[in-house]
Amino acid sequence: MEEKLSSAAKNIKSSPIQQLSYLAEKCNAINLAEGFPDFPAPAILKAAAISAINSDYNQYRHVQGLCDLVALRAKEGHGLDVDPLTDIVVCCGQSEAFAATMFAIINQGDEVILLDPVYETYEVCITLAGGVPVYVPLDPPHWALDQEKLIKSFTSRTKAIVLNSPHNPTGKVFTKAELGIIARACQTHNILAVTDEVYEHITFDKERHISLATFPGMQHRTIITSSLSKTYSVTGWRIGWAIAPSCIASGIRNIHVKITDSPPAPFQEAALIALRSPSEYFNSLRKDYESKRDFLAELLAKVGFQIQSMPKGSVFLFAELPETCTLSDVEFVEELIKQAGVVAVPGSGFFHSHSYRDKPSQVTSSYARRYIRFAFCKSNETLATAAQKIARLVDSTGRLKLF
Repeated sequence: MEEKLSSAAKNIKSSPIQQLSYLAEKCNAINLAEGFPDFPAPAILKAAAISAINSDYNQYRHVQGLCDLVALRAKEGHGLDVDPLTDIVVCCGQSEAFAATMFAIINQGDEVILLDPVYETYEVCITLAGGVPVYVPLDPPHWALDQEKLIKSFTSRTKAIVLNSPHNPTGKVFTKAELGIIARACQTHNILAVTDEVYEHITFDKERHISLATFPGMQHRTIITSSLSKTYSVTGWRIGWAIAPSCIASGIRNIHVKITDSPPAPFQEAALIALRSPSEYFNSLRKDYESKRDFLAELLAKVGFQIQSMPKGSVFLFAELPETCTLSDVEFVEELIKQAGVVAVPGSGFFHSHSYRDKPSQVTSSYARRYIRFAFCKSNETLATAAQKIARLVDSTGRLKLF
């Protein structure tokens, strides 16, 4: 029956990250692959969801108060004036908000710039909408944005650029200077920016997230997508949103209603509690995740990984294999599962050097196979157990036998 599938369905491959998560569950391995917490969500949120279910909030529901609070957060956090009646669309997670945005703005053949390495979902959404992903490499080891490479990527067909900051998989927080480069390019070439800001509250070392929409002339050409998932440890609740100029938000809303209609009603009610969280909650969140980051970074450095760029945000650590390691990233992950019962993600799946407009150098092609992504959004107990399992593979020199 495979011939009955559409060409789009045939071209979409299963997610390697989810495959690794399934493998972790099947093998009872420690899952440091997928970016979901394995610890409880805040008790007050769970109680609110339970109360909503018991109050029979079980049907289609569109909670205007949720839009009001998202608008208030945008004002308090970024100084953005957002109309909650016209500029916000509540969706089933950031993933749907992003997909609906692509369907709302992309015509057949439109080009969309992605900064590489890049999260896997973006390419699929762009392609399904009829667009063409165009990859611009960030320069390791600090994943710096090269202005010349960015400018060279624009053509008359460029419609938008996607910006994810804090960044998955590298943990990079784009600097104010880099954001300025992107903002000026968007205005010079009259294109849109679509931002993924799900990790905006998870930043480290006194870094703070800056939304691209706050730059002069950018709010009217920026679509912000975000969600509750990472900030409140509820990745399965699927409450997200898009913030956009009213005409674009209307298009996103119409598409959203035709695809899913309503995010889960009880969780919309709980979101009202989440979005009223005091500043102390976010301070505690950053402190807790920074501690987890430091624990994992110290562990990996001790066994030989090269960590030249500590993540400044997100829940991921992108670590480079030692120069002496003869295994590729895929081979290393396979051996780590077999010998230690720990699952991580090969970095090569985030790179697209074969699609760069400028032919990649041998160095570029090589480093794309040298990184492993580890998720540290896990309980302290899980991270400690992973450390114990990895420690069993350490030789007399203190290095992993896999190297």
